Parts: sequence; C-alpha cells; structure tokens
Amino acid sequence: MTNPEVPEQTAGGPLGKLAGKTKEVAGSALGNEELAREGRLQQAQVDADADARREAAEARVHEERSELESQKAETELERERLQTELAAKEREENIERERREAERGAEAQARQEKASAEADRSAGEAAAAAAEQRAETERVARARETTRLEQEAQLAEARAAAIDPEEKT
Repeated sequence: MTNPEVPEQTAGGPLGKLAGKTKEVAGSALGNEELAREGRLQQAQVDADADARREAAEARVHEERSELESQKAETELERERLQTELAAKEREENIERERREAERGAEAQARQEKASAEADRSAGEAAAAAAEQRAETERVARARETTRLEQEAQLAEARAAAIDPEEKT
C-alpha cells in the first residue's frame, strides 16, 4: 500500500493500466477499498494521460494543418503578386516595343518624305533647266531668224537701191 501523503509516480501506457487493474482486483479481493480505489485512480490517470496525448497530437495535427493552410495562402498571394508583377513588366515591355516601332515608323516616314521632297526639288530643277534650255534655244533661234531677216532686208534694200538708186530712205 502507498502513502497518501507522498505523490506516487505511476507507470503510464498499457503497463500502468495493467498495474492499476491489478491493484483494483487485489484490493477488491482482499477487501482493501483503498488499494482498489488507488487501482481505479491509476487506470483513470493512464486513460487521462492517453487522452491528453491523443488531444495534444490532434492539436499538433490541427496546428500543422492551419500552418500549412496559412503557408498555402501566403504562397498563393505571392504567386498572384508575381503574376501581377510579370504582367506589368510585360505591359511595360509591350509599350516600349510599340514606342520604338512608332519611332522607327516616324523616322522611315520622315526619310521617305525627305527623299520625296528631294526628288520633287530635283525634278523641279531639271524641269526649270530644261525650260531654260528651251528658252535659250528659242532665243538663239529668234536671234538667228532676226539676223537672217535683217540680212534679207538689207539685201532687199540693196537690190532696191540698185534697181532705183534715187529712192533712199
């Protein structure tokens, strides 16, 4: 029998349960109610310890599940943040690419307009030179014609003077 004033260390698990049952049966058989009660208490303590361990394990599982769910939520938030960041970067790259394409298009158009203006200027200069050349050719031709006509007139006057020497103008 144990001293009720000294706390007793009882074995746990199946061995503690067996010891408690043995005390309970021995106390009942011997008519020692104190020993039977101690056996029942030891069995109850083993059951309570087992329940506490089971509840602690369940609490750990629940806590681990909660932590896992929290980590999953954080991971999902991070994934969404990264997707948003990636989409923003892609938009920026698209905007920059479109800007460069627009600049190249504007530069190409400016070169084309400059080349067209240069071609128009060259064509205008060529047309002006051709017109000037035609005008010069016509002027020379008129001057020759004028000279020829003056020569013919002088020749006609000389013939007229030879035919009628008195008539001088």
